[in-house]
Amino acid sequence: MLEARFGRFLPGFVKRRLAAVETRIERELENFAASLPAQAAVLDAGCGEGRHRACFANARYIGVDLAIGDANWNYRQLDAVADLAALPFRDAAFDAAINIVVLEHTRRPDRAVAELARVLRPSGRLLLIAPLSWEVHQSPNDFFRFTRHGLAFLFDCAGLQTIRIDPIGGYFTLLARRLMNGLNFFQGGLRWLLFPAAAAAALIGGLFLPALDGLDAERNFTLGYVCLVEKRPRRQPLARQH
Repeated sequence: MLEARFGRFLPGFVKRRLAAVETRIERELENFAASLPAQAAVLDAGCGEGRHRACFANARYIGVDLAIGDANWNYRQLDAVADLAALPFRDAAFDAAINIVVLEHTRRPDRAVAELARVLRPSGRLLLIAPLSWEVHQSPNDFFRFTRHGLAFLFDCAGLQTIRIDPIGGYFTLLARRLMNGLNFFQGGLRWLLFPAAAAAALIGGLFLPALDGLDAERNFTLGYVCLVEKRPRRQPLARQH
């Protein structure tokens, strides 16, 4: 991406603007962490290298991953190596959980969401971010994309109550992201000839196009969704009638 390649030449506000999606994810994580009580048990399901650990400095953070996402990543800091569809934790072990752009890499997303629900205590919350219009990544372990309706269905089947499912930008944020993807596409062979034009389009589009998202009220053209859900509390047994 442009921010990663030329970040040292760009002012901070420009880098934040170009990395709008990453900035949004960081803000969501910070807000989620701030909502938790001190020493809450938090599961980072699909944590990779544990990059989100710092957000939960006041919590009991547990990172789990199958350790197959990226050959260049360092998985030595994992607390557990496991498939998210078969988590090695007891029922109701965690006060909260996060699953950040990971669900598309699970072969059985329905089971993964069900497992996350199982290990959450009643009324425990899950912050899940899933893609809809992202490029293929971490091949060959990239299997699915999710609409808001599909995510709501998965949550409901798992016994999770939806608090919100928010789109990550609209049509113009998506268009800006596609222009920035051109920095990866226009490399190699004759495509290098178009790289300067792609870089200019990415810079201009990344800075200005997202400001037009107000024109897209329905947000059906979106990169993905930020989901906040809660495990339904246990039903209290009915009192006996005498």
